Amino acid sequence: MKPVQKIQSKREKLRIDDLHAYYGESHILHGIDMALNQGELVTLLGRNGSGRSTTLKAIMNMVGKRSGSIVINGHETINMPSHKIAHLGMGYCPEERGIFSSLNVEENLMLPPVVRSDGMSVEEIYEMFPNLAERRKSQGTRLSGGEQQMLAMARILRTGANILLLDEITEGLAPVIVQKLAEVLLQLKERGLTIILVEQNFRFAAPIADRHYLMEHGHIVEQIHANELVAKTELLNTYLGV
Repeated sequence: MKPVQKIQSKREKLRIDDLHAYYGESHILHGIDMALNQGELVTLLGRNGSGRSTTLKAIMNMVGKRSGSIVINGHETINMPSHKIAHLGMGYCPEERGIFSSLNVEENLMLPPVVRSDGMSVEEIYEMFPNLAERRKSQGTRLSGGEQQMLAMARILRTGANILLLDEITEGLAPVIVQKLAEVLLQLKERGLTIILVEQNFRFAAPIADRHYLMEHGHIVEQIHANELVAKTELLNTYLGV
């Protein structure tokens, strides 16, 4: 009989076992273990340099070298190139957003290829992001930081990705936009999307996340469930200084 921990449940969308990642000679991630079920939102918390963003890049095979096991929607991907990982339903939104300044909103939105048939339609996206509907013919350079972030997320949703890797999506944004992004993430959870969020803004992340993975020096040092936050405030303060 197969070991229980290696059997992926129907609801399990992502399982990471003993993930190590390297940039050149630098050993950045030291044996990451993580599992997410459909519709879950988890955060990676920690100080800068703790390995949170590298974890997202390692899942996408965008690091120098990696080892271990990463099972996405039932497929082992540790030796798989990035574009094939995307076709399994993985959508990565990097911190720099990657909006094409010479294209307008709608052109940016339509640029990435559809990787799965169950992506959101342009109409659904505009309903979720009314700001983008109003600015659909505006050039990328004319968008505010918040509108660029909405567009970066919207572009992924149109491709049909059902697991989202989101890196510091609230950084530098006005509180009203941050609140809008929180509402969008809750809507995406209700639609059954699975989300990993790298986030410094703990006040933004705490009410919407199911679990928090606390990282330090390339290790996960603690997993905190939403209902444990009050009891583990002191631990969070120690690691995050929140």
